[in-house]
Amino acid sequence: MAYKRKLEKDIRCPLEYGIDVFGGRWKPRILCVLAEGPLRYSALRSELVNITDTALATALKELQEADMVARRQYEEIPPRVEYSLTAKGQSTIPLLQAICKWSGVFYRDVDESALSKCQRCDFK
Repeated sequence: MAYKRKLEKDIRCPLEYGIDVFGGRWKPRILCVLAEGPLRYSALRSELVNITDTALATALKELQEADMVARRQYEEIPPRVEYSLTAKGQSTIPLLQAICKWSGVFYRDVDESALSKCQRCDFK
C-alpha cells in the first residue's frame, strides 16, 4: 500500500516550491555530488557519509519525480544503474554553490571555527 499524505501540498509561493523540490538534508548534497557527472548508486552512497539506503533511495526517487535527476538502467549482467542530473537539476547547482558560500561566511558568526572548504562548491 502506497503512502498517502494526510494533507495535500499547499504551495503558494515559488520559494515553497523550490524548498519542496530540493530542500531537506540529503537532496542538495545529492545534487552537488551528481554535478560532476553520472554515478552508480554505490558510488553515490559512498560520497554521502552517514546516509541510509532508505534515505538515499527516497531522495533519489523524489528528485526523479521532480525531474532533477535521471536514472539510466543498462541492460547488462550484472545490472548497472547510473544517476545523473537533468538540465533542471543542473540549473540548481549555482544556487546551491551560493548557499554554500554564504554558509561558509556566516557560519563563523555562529561558531568560532570555520566550516571546512567544500570541494564541490569551491567557495573562497
